[in-house]
Amino acid sequence: MLRALGLGDLLAGVPALKALRRAFPEHESVLALPPALRDAALATGTVDTVLPTYAPGRAVPDLSHWTGPRPDLAVDLHGNGPASRDALAALSPRRLLAFAEPSPQTPAWRADEHERARWCRFLHAYGIDAAPDDVRVPPPEGPSPASGAVVVHPGAESAARRWPSDRYAEVIGRLRARGLRVVLTGGPAEDRLLAHLAARTGLDAEDVYSGGLPHHAFAALVAGASVLVSGDTGPAHLAVALGTPSVTLFGPVSPALWGPPPGDRHVALWHPGPPGDPHASRPDRLLLRIRATGVFEAAARLADTSRQGVRHAVG
Repeated sequence: MLRALGLGDLLAGVPALKALRRAFPEHESVLALPPALRDAALATGTVDTVLPTYAPGRAVPDLSHWTGPRPDLAVDLHGNGPASRDALAALSPRRLLAFAEPSPQTPAWRADEHERARWCRFLHAYGIDAAPDDVRVPPPEGPSPASGAVVVHPGAESAARRWPSDRYAEVIGRLRARGLRVVLTGGPAEDRLLAHLAARTGLDAEDVYSGGLPHHAFAALVAGASVLVSGDTGPAHLAVALGTPSVTLFGPVSPALWGPPPGDRHVALWHPGPPGDPHASRPDRLLLRIRATGVFEAAARLADTSRQGVRHAVG
């Protein structure tokens, strides 16, 4: 199986990966994806091993370093073009499933379809039962280092999906004034952003998880949070996969395409409008229409509900 994209893409593919696992329980299941996502992929419980591979951006990586046997089945979960199909076809699989593979069963690609639903519909066309809302993954081992805290992840790979830091600071300040513990997380390239927010909001060093946590530690932090607040990026999908309440800020891409499943545990904030470029070098104009008050109110409500649930469970 090929899905060599980001963390959010991996987790949006979990329903399809689960379906393939159920359909072929006696097969060894191998997922080709970037090496940085190895632990995250194995933690989903949907694959036996990974084939580390990478290409810049969202390009299709080379798979020629595969030294295993000829695959019984190869599944293109990467995209709808011939490049990803051809990368798998080069392994000479006995059967190949891909949007770009000519076949009477191959469904049409739909640009207006939710990512999870797209790949489940794709598998359905080949007789493989898949449910778009089957998103949960096993909980991580070990306790959270900040159980019950509001986890704020202000960064994103592209500026288009990065909400302004001054608005995050306002949300953090209001959450702390309400008596909630807030912790910050970010990847290795986001240390300056986290340091700036910590200094501005008075957060102590133990409440800042910078430098990029290993996946198991980051998953434990998210799993133990009362709520996760972030943009439309990988950690938002991890919160959904772990059942952690979340507030996700959408801009260039509608939550109808990448948002959480329906329900009261996840809030997707978005102002409708023409789609933007998710890889642009400045914050999307629809993202900028989201105000701090709305984010604070949604996060505070979910955090209060989460804390009440913990008290009832203890009682």
